[in-house]
Amino acid sequence: MPPPLPLRPLAGALMVASSSRLPAPVPTPLADGGRVQVHLLADPLHTGLVFELRWLEECGYVKPPGIGNHRYVSMSWGDETAYVQERWLSPVQVFRALVLPTPSVMECIPFDWKVEEVCLHQRVYVAELPRSSGVPLARFLNAHAQLDEQGRPLTVAATSWGDGRLIRCPDELSYRFPRMCNRWTAEALASAGLPVDGTATLTAGDVIRQATSPGSGFRLIWDPVKAPGTRSSPPLPAGRESGN
Repeated sequence: MPPPLPLRPLAGALMVASSSRLPAPVPTPLADGGRVQVHLLADPLHTGLVFELRWLEECGYVKPPGIGNHRYVSMSWGDETAYVQERWLSPVQVFRALVLPTPSVMECIPFDWKVEEVCLHQRVYVAELPRSSGVPLARFLNAHAQLDEQGRPLTVAATSWGDGRLIRCPDELSYRFPRMCNRWTAEALASAGLPVDGTATLTAGDVIRQATSPGSGFRLIWDPVKAPGTRSSPPLPAGRESGN
């Protein structure tokens, strides 16, 4: 089984190894009937989103170089240093990330496995959105990328797992309190037309509360705590709760 796709709770991902492999995924077509599935990932501190990549591209999203043709793409956002460096953030770095505007990146990891099997150590929620909602969503995602000379998203490093890339965000979209990772998730959902208020969002719980409201329609499809035989993500070490 490939390592579970990591969320980056503040300073980085929780990596999990396994010696077995997942069975080959069964290809399924993109949702028809004018609707498409969007997945919301959550751990105690951090949230992210999983989109069908072909749908995003059909709606105008410009993927970064190095991202091939895959079924899904997981995306989240946060402080650049927290995503890039392998060691824990120092107290000074934590202070800078929370108090001062710091460079931000958008993590983009493609994969082809079933979402709740790849992301089995996070809670997974799903909702069906109108396919047309991908157009404003793609605009939102494109606006979070600095562009290179060819007009493609500028990347700064590979992701900590998978064949993903970290996309450099414009200077005006710096990471700073209270604009942190969960607010980005809320703003992305709002751009797709859901009644989610980014300005009222700070924690992962704020995102989930709004996303699972009747107007948004996300429902829980995977909970590692309740799944038989599945370990939940280990607790974060002290000092790793800042800078996602």
